[in-house]
Amino acid sequence: MKVFHSRSHFWGRVTLLSMIIATFLAPFYLSFVVGAHPGWDVIIAGIIGYASFIGIMWALEPITYYPTLGVSGTYLAFMQGNIANLCLPCSTAAQSAVNAETGSDKAEIAGTIGIAVACLVNMFIIATTVITGSFLISILPPAVETAFLCVLPAIFGAVLGQFAYKRPLYGLLALIIGVIVYYLPIFDLLNILISVLVTVFFVIYLEKRKDKRANDSSLQI
Repeated sequence: MKVFHSRSHFWGRVTLLSMIIATFLAPFYLSFVVGAHPGWDVIIAGIIGYASFIGIMWALEPITYYPTLGVSGTYLAFMQGNIANLCLPCSTAAQSAVNAETGSDKAEIAGTIGIAVACLVNMFIIATTVITGSFLISILPPAVETAFLCVLPAIFGAVLGQFAYKRPLYGLLALIIGVIVYYLPIFDLLNILISVLVTVFFVIYLEKRKDKRANDSSLQI
């Protein structure tokens, strides 16, 4: 696994850096070759506005998703995107299919394979949709378009159900904490971070209590 992680870091950094460079090629070409630069004031204002809304997720998402995605899965997921509604569910589904314990080496390998397959399927679907997207949208009934709003909550519910099935108490605890945090007067972007940190704290506390009781019982025997 040390060799695997070392190569994952190497190729992950290479591919992500290549993607960053490729991302900037088009705007740089339009700005400095074509002469369509909008002005630095507009660019800086846009960056500040975007960062104030979503900037916290730049630090939150890697911390939140890493325990499930692992080293290699994290690189794949952040290169692909759609982490919450594609990579994370596919990773947990692959881990569940092979009965892998979350955080184990087996879980990381299974999750990486699940994410890789999801990325390939996603790219195929995106390419197909780009080519035929307008036609497909035009023939969809309104009821189907409205149902798209329920996709993300359904995915999060399915992921919670997978973990709650193994640890019902922790699943119920996470659900209760999430509901409480949701209704507290907290900045929206902090809801996920606070929910995760509080849930992890209580789970660690309960696990320590369980271990303590087990040790006390063994000493009495």
